[in-house]
Amino acid sequence: MAQVMHIWRNNPKNATPYLESLGDPQRQTSEKQIIIDNLDDWKVITATWFEMAQYLSVLETLANDQNFAGRGKAALLCSKVAYCLENYEKALAFALDSDNNFSSTPRQDDFKEHDSLYVNKIIEQALDTYKKKRNQKMEVEPKLAALIDRIFQQNLERRDFNSVIGLAFDTRRIDMVETAIKSNEAPDKTPVMIETLNKVWESQLDIEFRTLVLDLIFHMLDADLQIEKKGSQNLALKVLSICQCLIKLERPAQVAQIFNNLLSKKNTLVAYQLAFDLYENAPQEFLEQLKELLFKKEDSPENEETKPSPENNNLKSILSGEETIKHHMQFLIKNNHTDMLILKNIKDVVRGSCAHNATVIANGLMHTGTTCDDFLRENLDWISKATNWNKFNAVASLGLIHKGHEREARKILDPYLPRGDVDPYGFKEGGSLYAYATTSAVRHGGCLGLGLAALGTRSVKIYEHLRECLYSQNEAVSGEGAGIAMGLVLAGSMNQSAFDEMRSYILDTQHDKIQRGLRTGIAMLAYGMLEKAEPWIEILESFHSESIMRQTAVCMIAMAYAGSGNAEVVKRLLEKVAADPSSDVKRFATIAIGFVLSGNPELCLSHTGMLFEHFNGHIRYGAAIALGIACAGSGYKESVSRLEPLLQAKENFVRQGALIALSFVLIQHTESTCSNVVEFRKTITKTITEKSEDTITKFGAIVAQGILDAGGRNVTLSLHNRDGQPDMPSVLGTFVFLQHWYWHSLTHFISLAFQPTCLIGLNKGLKMPKIVFRCNTKASYFAYPPPLEDKKKVEVEKVEVAVLSTTNKKKGGEKKKEQEPEKMEVDEPTDETHSDDKEKSDERVNKEAVQEPSFHNISNPARVVRLQLRKLSMPTEGSQYTPIKSITRGGIIMFERLNEDEEEELVEAAIAGGISSDSGDSKDGMKTVAPHEPFNFSLLNY
Repeated sequence: MAQVMHIWRNNPKNATPYLESLGDPQRQTSEKQIIIDNLDDWKVITATWFEMAQYLSVLETLANDQNFAGRGKAALLCSKVAYCLENYEKALAFALDSDNNFSSTPRQDDFKEHDSLYVNKIIEQALDTYKKKRNQKMEVEPKLAALIDRIFQQNLERRDFNSVIGLAFDTRRIDMVETAIKSNEAPDKTPVMIETLNKVWESQLDIEFRTLVLDLIFHMLDADLQIEKKGSQNLALKVLSICQCLIKLERPAQVAQIFNNLLSKKNTLVAYQLAFDLYENAPQEFLEQLKELLFKKEDSPENEETKPSPENNNLKSILSGEETIKHHMQFLIKNNHTDMLILKNIKDVVRGSCAHNATVIANGLMHTGTTCDDFLRENLDWISKATNWNKFNAVASLGLIHKGHEREARKILDPYLPRGDVDPYGFKEGGSLYAYATTSAVRHGGCLGLGLAALGTRSVKIYEHLRECLYSQNEAVSGEGAGIAMGLVLAGSMNQSAFDEMRSYILDTQHDKIQRGLRTGIAMLAYGMLEKAEPWIEILESFHSESIMRQTAVCMIAMAYAGSGNAEVVKRLLEKVAADPSSDVKRFATIAIGFVLSGNPELCLSHTGMLFEHFNGHIRYGAAIALGIACAGSGYKESVSRLEPLLQAKENFVRQGALIALSFVLIQHTESTCSNVVEFRKTITKTITEKSEDTITKFGAIVAQGILDAGGRNVTLSLHNRDGQPDMPSVLGTFVFLQHWYWHSLTHFISLAFQPTCLIGLNKGLKMPKIVFRCNTKASYFAYPPPLEDKKKVEVEKVEVAVLSTTNKKKGGEKKKEQEPEKMEVDEPTDETHSDDKEKSDERVNKEAVQEPSFHNISNPARVVRLQLRKLSMPTEGSQYTPIKSITRGGIIMFERLNEDEEEELVEAAIAGGISSDSGDSKDGMKTVAPHEPFNFSLLNY
């Protein structure tokens, strides 16, 4: 039999006789084994699998026969036949029953390609089945678990630790994460653990498993934390990574212990750096708990006479945000490059209340944090034309301009704060309270101001005050503000009672404004909660006849899964875009895709690409905004090419959305980094100046101009922090900003997503020393956009010169003819002469361009845009300072002095309001002027 089968295998045809023999009870077992051994070959299977499929039941009988010695190979043959039939579940089941006959490593023979495809498909099916059962917490068959363990072991033997960790994340195997990290042979495992931590932020892990991984990394880093050198970068890296874990694990007590250990071992600079990073990344509630743990002894009455140490005072100042706000304000003042001519041109052409309002808002955005209110001072008559909500926004914009100028906030806003005899409508006073919250974390003021000031504190007491305002007044405008503020205060809290109360009030009230405010507020309650928000989402979706509740459900999905990149959630949102009858729900569902995929431009573009061609304008508007959110600050050219056609859309609100989305994408980009920005600036100018353009589109263009040049051209827009994690104020600020669809005053909220693009070095005294950084690229590559030229001035000068020249010729023409001898006629210069001159000029220009150095130095505090960070380095020679962490991260970084004996030079502090954005009087585009007189203008008479 063996010899016959060997001959047949060379040219396998008509396998039916052999397959019939397998079912013959008279055949010996040894003969059946020989047949099975010869059939289990890809050369045979590819030629006869369709025949084997007819006898699959016979093969299954042998595979299930415990007394048949070749049952393992029979099961493997069944698996391969089922694979050919594309019945992959059955193929996996038989592969698992084949004992050790199934190899996860493909054969290396003439038919290795077929075996490779088969093995990969079985492993893929095994992993999918294993993941599904692990995620649903179902029991896993021992054979399947054994196969997965074999796959893990093979990757460990190949030292492919990244694959092991990635597979462990997918299969929820915390033991394999630990094994992969410990198996790494590197003496310092910190880079491996930090890389694993970064994968945690990038992966779509559920909260429960993410907590397990973070807890594991925390304990491993904590055990490995050995202070080798005071203030070393490695120490700072470990400590910062540990605290990233503890923030997500909500363990402020352990962070407080780390601070105490650092201070006791004189690692003061590392402690300061940790405090700055915590203020940037941690929620406000976490910071409040941490401060209470660190400073409760100092603040107790028993220790009133005991003075706290300077280190503790500095630490308290940093964690309170005072130092970050102060240094960011200094950076924005010193580097203010707002082009005032842009604002002047807009002011000269705008007509109507809506455009006036947009210009005031744009001025606030363009001067955010710079304390430069020159535009308002120089145009008091124009500003005083503001009425009603425009008056509200005019005063509120002062909060943007003076953001961070907290010590003078009361003085600046005092003329507009409520007094005994107030404006009967309260627009001006309301705007002042709104502005006050953007400049000082105080717990009083209007609903919006209070919500901003207490953002993320989860204070039940403040929530109750806002709820009382909502219930007692039952007035549309204040109710809308209260609803939004309630969500801001309890953001991410998953407060069940607040959810029930707000949901009930939406159904009870008849005011559209209150319903919209509560919709926004309820969505923010679930911020960052991922699958924990699903029960609430299901409740909201159950109101099939209430469009406002379905809108709330979609908004809650956007907030709960913001930045998660969850593919299943995106699929659900696309289904709502297709199926829901409400245009508002469609619009919000499309926008929600941008929040879920924020920070992933390519994936967002692939999901929203078809929606740009949709017949429904609300969906196209949503697609534009979604892409703008996902690509914010990236300059992603594919997204720009998708958005630009929408500038010609027939619907005015779609054009508005495209303008705002493009400003999101192109903020802080120049012709060198993204050439589309030049044409986009021209489009904005054209849209604003055209008389035939629609008011809604003009509003979008003016606001887009404000966003494009925000913060004196020194801030970017991002929904993520420097570690790549979703940033609560940025996400919530962008979400509330998008409600300007209903109420323009909410446009100011976009300032919460502005992030200064700075590199600020501080010494141990929290002062800015004079430090030089090296940028390894040409200075022109990341330079500010060139300022506009005043065309009117140029034209006037030309006219004056022409008049003088003509006059002189008339007066002296005859006299010259008499005195001068007759001259020979000569030919005019040829075009060749002009051509030669032009070529020489071009050569000179090209030579100058070539001579531009390939690197340049920038001084502390430095403007460093996102793409510029990776080009930074410290000078190789002559530097007196070394950074605590890599300067390529940007932001505020502590520096250690190498020689304490040398005299230290500090950067001179700028006076608030003392730097003008006029770029014509100095080399760097700034000039120092004397402080203005107190800025008092009254709107009472208008």
